[in-house]
Amino acid sequence: MTLHSTSRKSLQSHVHRWLDETFLALKTRNFRLFFIGQTISNTGNWLTRVALILLVLKLTGSGFAVGIVTACEFLPLLLLSAAAGAMADSVDKRKMLLVTQALEMVQSLALALVAFLPNPPLYALYLLALLGGILLAADNPLRRSFVTEMVPAEAIPNAVVLYSTIVNLSRVFGPTLAGLFITLFGYGPAFAIDAASYIAVIACLFAMRPGDLFREASTGRKPKAVRAGLAYVRTQRRLWSSLAMMLAIGIFAYNLNVTLPLFVHRTLNGSDATFTILYSLFSAGSLIGGLVVANRSLVAIRHILAAACGMGVSLVTFSFTSDVVTAAIVMFLSGMVTIVYMTSTTAIIQVEARRDMHGRVLALQAVVMGASRVVGGPALGTLSDMAGARIPFVVGGIACLVAAVFGFLVNRRFADTADCSDRA
Repeated sequence: MTLHSTSRKSLQSHVHRWLDETFLALKTRNFRLFFIGQTISNTGNWLTRVALILLVLKLTGSGFAVGIVTACEFLPLLLLSAAAGAMADSVDKRKMLLVTQALEMVQSLALALVAFLPNPPLYALYLLALLGGILLAADNPLRRSFVTEMVPAEAIPNAVVLYSTIVNLSRVFGPTLAGLFITLFGYGPAFAIDAASYIAVIACLFAMRPGDLFREASTGRKPKAVRAGLAYVRTQRRLWSSLAMMLAIGIFAYNLNVTLPLFVHRTLNGSDATFTILYSLFSAGSLIGGLVVANRSLVAIRHILAAACGMGVSLVTFSFTSDVVTAAIVMFLSGMVTIVYMTSTTAIIQVEARRDMHGRVLALQAVVMGASRVVGGPALGTLSDMAGARIPFVVGGIACLVAAVFGFLVNRRFADTADCSDRA
C-alpha cells in the first residue's frame, strides 16, 4: 500500500513537472489572453487561406494561378517586413496590434462580399490577397516580438514554442472548418467567419494589463535601423545559417498550400474535402510535434538538422503515394518533423538575437518566408502543371536534405545549444 502510494505520488510529481515545463509561459496572465485570442483568430485566418486557395483553383483549374494568389499574399512580407520590424522595435506593440487586427477584419469582410458574387472576379481576389499580405507584413513582427514582452526572460523559449503551437493548432481546425463550411454553405461564409474571429483577439488585447509587460526602453527608430539588423545577422553564424536553410527549405518544401491541392486533385483524384482532411492531418502532426518541442528547455542546431532530414524523407515518400490512407499517414508524420524544424529554427533565432534587435531579426525571418512563397509558389505551381503533381514533392525533399548538409558543415565546429542565458 505504501509502495503504491509512493508510486502514485511520484507519477503525479512527474506529470506536474511536465505540465509546468510545457506550459510555463501560460502562468503569465497577458500571455494567456494572447494565447486564447490568437488561437481563435489564427483558426479563422487559416480557414480563409484554405478557402481562397480552393476558390481560385475552382475558378481557374491552374496551378500557376494558385501560386500567384500565394505570391500576392507573401510579396508584401518580402518587401515590407524589414521596415515593419524596425517599426516594431520602436512602437507600443499592443496598441499597434489593435490597429492591424481591426484592418485585417475589414479585409476579410471584403473577401466575403466578393465571394458572395455569382462570378467572383479573379483580379479582386488577387488584390484582396495583396492587401492581406500588406497587413500581415506589418502585423507579423509586432505579434512575434510582442511574445517576448509578455513573459519573463526564462519563459521566452517556451512562449515562442507555444505561439508556434497556436499557429499549428489553428492549422488543424481551420482547414477542417473550411472544408465543412464550403461544403455546407459555400466560400463566402468561410471568409465571414474569419472576420468574426478577429473580435476575439481584439477583446483579448484590450483585456491585457500594460503595466505587467516586460518592456525595455525604446531607442526610437534610427535611419539605418533595417541595415543595422542585416549587419547584425551577418555577424551571428547561427542566425544567418538558420535563415539560409529556411530560405531553401521554404522555397522548395514549404509551399503545401500550392502543391498539396494540386496533388490531391490531379494524382489522388480527390475533392476539396480530401485536401482539407490531408492538410488537417499534416497540421495535427504539427500540433503533436509542437507539444514535444515545447517541453525542451534548450534549442539546438542538431534538432534543426535532424528535422530537415525528416522533412526530406517524408516529402519524397509522399510523392510516391497513390491512395488517400497512405497519403494521410505520411502527411501526419511530415507535419511532426516540419513543426520541429520550424519551431526549433524560430527558437534559435529568438534566443540568439539581442532583445533590442528582436523585431528586426524576426522581420528578416518574415522576409525569408515571404521570398520563399513569392518565388516557390508560382514556380512549384508551374512545375506541377508541366511535370506532374508528384515532382514538386521530390524536389522539395531533395532540397531539405541538401539544406541539412549545408547546416551541418557551417555549424559543426561551433557550440550547438543555446538557452536564455546566452542572450546579450
